[in-house]
Amino acid sequence: MSASRIVTFTTDFGLNDPFVGILHGVVLNIHRETTVVDVCHAVASYDVFDGGWTIAQAYRFFPPRTVHVVVVDPGVGSTRRPIIVETDDYIFVAPDNGVLSLIEARESKVAVRHITAERYFLQPVSHTFHGRDIFAPVAAWLSKGVAPSEFGPEISDYVRLPLPQVERIAENSLRGVVLKVDKFGNLITNISQQDAPALFGSAVPPVTILISGQTITRVCQSYTDGGEDEFFAIVGSSGFLEIAARQSPAAEKLTAGVGTPIGIILGEL
Repeated sequence: MSASRIVTFTTDFGLNDPFVGILHGVVLNIHRETTVVDVCHAVASYDVFDGGWTIAQAYRFFPPRTVHVVVVDPGVGSTRRPIIVETDDYIFVAPDNGVLSLIEARESKVAVRHITAERYFLQPVSHTFHGRDIFAPVAAWLSKGVAPSEFGPEISDYVRLPLPQVERIAENSLRGVVLKVDKFGNLITNISQQDAPALFGSAVPPVTILISGQTITRVCQSYTDGGEDEFFAIVGSSGFLEIAARQSPAAEKLTAGVGTPIGIILGEL
């Protein structure tokens, strides 16, 4: 067996029930030398894309060979498969419901396996808590050094979520969408530097941003640069363009949320 690894958890379990502690206990009972880290347990309930977004922002900041467990699993107890996804540097354990689609889109190489080796599960397996009985013990055995190939066959027909794409309307205009509303009410869009490089530099050209009937013309460098009662754009730490308001929730003020369209016109109107 190899040296112990880190196991992380990303779930929609919240913190009001014992579920998170149980996950930790399962891992440590199998391999007590494992370091267990909670990425987030406040993923929106049943929201597979939100879970995928969360782990996609966090996974690469951990040491290589970290095992990331993602349990946002509205299909628990059904015929959906448990899977292992292996990249060059990381291993993921999750339900086969598309929650790792953003990882697949970002990584140049992935190998996906259907977890079929029931000898690594806790028995009996509950119909409602596969996080405890399948995903956590599999992660623990991976941490202990068991190779991913021991858990089941490689597959290619795993579930992929349709990811929102930025639409190019004209040479100087494009249309995107809000992907995420963070805890502060900032609207994180799917517009990246690849889509609009001019907005991500130090000298931003004139721009018009249209969202929820509002017109925004400023891209700020920090949240404190925005004026009182002003909506502005900012490049967030996730690498995507955000719409924000100074120390107040832009999402609430704009009555906007996940799926809200956003239009961008570069240059003078």
